[in-house]
Amino acid sequence: MGARPLCPETRLCNALHVRLREQHGIVTSQYEFLRFLREHPDSRVADLATEFAIGVGATGKGVDRLEKRGWVVRQANPADRRSHLLALTEEGARLLARAEETFTSGLSELLESALAPSATTAAARALSHLRSALERDQIGNPTG
Repeated sequence: MGARPLCPETRLCNALHVRLREQHGIVTSQYEFLRFLREHPDSRVADLATEFAIGVGATGKGVDRLEKRGWVVRQANPADRRSHLLALTEEGARLLARAEETFTSGLSELLESALAPSATTAAARALSHLRSALERDQIGNPTG
């Protein structure tokens, strides 16, 4: 019996993961967390967990790793003493800017090598609609 094939998006993410790790010492999940925090300052761990449909415990551990590397800081939440707000550090913002160039160029290169321009546009539109439908219907949310 042969190996089970990976979903195409898994292979794409794996290829980008390797580039980010080799060039910046981060992985795709860390890159995505940093991007979210840049776009949504003063988010909480629970906000990240909701956005990425993963458990709060796993998200907290991911944030711990980012904090340990000096890319994210936790700040007291003035509205709720039980939670913290997350913010990118200057070092985290600089890392993200460099990693974003790597991610974007890598994604473009991989897509352009496999798809015609019209197919790339159609695929992006289809994936956007699929994500919207899954979010609307709350499909794929973490169970634990």
